[in-house]
Amino acid sequence: MNNIWLIAKREYLEQVKGRAFKLTTIGLPAIFAAIVGISYLANLGIGANEHLVVASDDTVLAKEIQARLLSDKKGKSTVDVVKATEAERTAILEQVRTRAVDGLLWVDSKPGALPTATYYSPSSGDFITAGGLKDALSDALIKEHLTSAGMKEADVDAVVKGIAVDTYQVKKDGQMVASNAMASFWKGYVMAILLSMTTMIYGMNVARSVIQEKTSRIFEVMLAIAKPEDMLAGKLIGVAAVGMTQIAIWLATGTAIFISPLAAAAMTGNMKIHFSWTEGILFPVYFLLGYLLYSSLFAGLAATCETEQELQMYMPLAAAPTWLSFAMILLIMNDSNSVWSVLASLFPPTAPIVMFLRMASQTPPLWQIGLSIGLMVVSIWGVLWFSSRLYRVGILMYGKRATLPEILRWVRYS
Repeated sequence: MNNIWLIAKREYLEQVKGRAFKLTTIGLPAIFAAIVGISYLANLGIGANEHLVVASDDTVLAKEIQARLLSDKKGKSTVDVVKATEAERTAILEQVRTRAVDGLLWVDSKPGALPTATYYSPSSGDFITAGGLKDALSDALIKEHLTSAGMKEADVDAVVKGIAVDTYQVKKDGQMVASNAMASFWKGYVMAILLSMTTMIYGMNVARSVIQEKTSRIFEVMLAIAKPEDMLAGKLIGVAAVGMTQIAIWLATGTAIFISPLAAAAMTGNMKIHFSWTEGILFPVYFLLGYLLYSSLFAGLAATCETEQELQMYMPLAAAPTWLSFAMILLIMNDSNSVWSVLASLFPPTAPIVMFLRMASQTPPLWQIGLSIGLMVVSIWGVLWFSSRLYRVGILMYGKRATLPEILRWVRYS
């Protein structure tokens, strides 16, 4: 046991003091913050300061479209209204071609029928403006019809604006709490991303550490004082501690940002995100279980490889469960208690990610959480049994890549 803790301490200090740990611990949150900030600032400029022209035979409809477009204070667009004639179309299209005008909305009004609309723009990917024009045209058309039917303009504006629907989640104890589907989706998505990313990163760190020590022949010295099983256990514990340290730093930083006045102002209204004690307790549990499952498997497989390039062949094994989990995200968030959602949350390779996606929508029954954890523990025991036998023989094998028959012999003989 003393050798296990010595090896764990060595692995922990070696990685924590390394440049990569410091860069990822500080740099990764900074990169995410920069991405979010740049995306927010870029979105503020989408559709801003555009010069648009609305052409229609129906002047009232065109004026209403103009009013709808100008009501967007963020856009700060210039919108001109002209009479729809072929001469105007030719002249404005020439301005669109020369970039003097950013877009032309041509509305053909037909008596007794709904109008048809065509949008001309220099860009084929200008879907933001096209979507805004569609909404403005639809709202203007509704207002024109309702006003002509005798409804007051203020009532028409209220109808066009729509009615907000407040959503509440009814818990098993009867308590009702405010909820928001989009906020729940992003909460589950971010936590699943963090869980999958850290699990795979540190699982592969264990595998790379095995490769590096194998190629440097340091194992031959370490085996003089420690058993292979102790070395594997110490390596897993040490790297797990590194992962928990980094996650703790990230969570502390995120909490400090989350409770700041700036974040409080940004998270008001329907985008409030709530975290439960269950999620806070189960996150490190599923991190450790997922990490042990992947890292123990890749430690054994790494012992059969000679270089990190050979190790890359096993990367699809780590990525496939993640791809499967995120491919089911819409199904899980829409119906967290469906048969496929429950089975995926019980299947050990996908359990950590899927279970947190389910919890973001609705907390699963305790027996499902307990069964999920139990199946992961059993799977970890089986993978450790398999990997320890590969590790015991593979770390001293040099010169060639191990074939499948040789790997099976290692498992049988050791």
